[in-house]
Amino acid sequence: MIKRLPKSLRPEEFIEFIRRIPKHNKAFLTAFLLAYGSGMRISEVKNLQPQNVRDNNILIEAGKGDKDRIVPKPKGWKEYMIKELPIKKSIRTLQRAFKKYTKLANLDPKYTFHSLRHSFGTRLTEAGVPINQVQLLMGHSDISTTGIYTLARPMDALKNYEDMF
Repeated sequence: MIKRLPKSLRPEEFIEFIRRIPKHNKAFLTAFLLAYGSGMRISEVKNLQPQNVRDNNILIEAGKGDKDRIVPKPKGWKEYMIKELPIKKSIRTLQRAFKKYTKLANLDPKYTFHSLRHSFGTRLTEAGVPINQVQLLMGHSDISTTGIYTLARPMDALKNYEDMF
């Protein structure tokens, strides 16, 4: 069985994506930032309660596998976002909105809402965060699941190789 590489948005793509969302769509802005900046799954984003957002982190209670974990609060977090919690949009509505704004930003149509979570994992590994810490932040039971993020951008690896030699 061939394992597919995660589809990850580059930071400049995420910025372009966010620019397409009207400022009044605060629920979408909040949801997308939580997935991209904290690595939360769509169900975790949807169910996040205001009291779980702390000074610098977010407590995810009963995530996948009924596990709790702590993730960082996204760097772009704004105080108004707390009022959007819990997100009052359906999961399907969040997925459709994601597709709409990726299309408006002319991004890869293969991106999905889950690509925001993949982006978080990819950025952590690219920044040199130890794989066991990435595993913890992503909430993976098995470190082999986390290992996919070390392979997320093969074209970047080839470019780095070319630059060195």
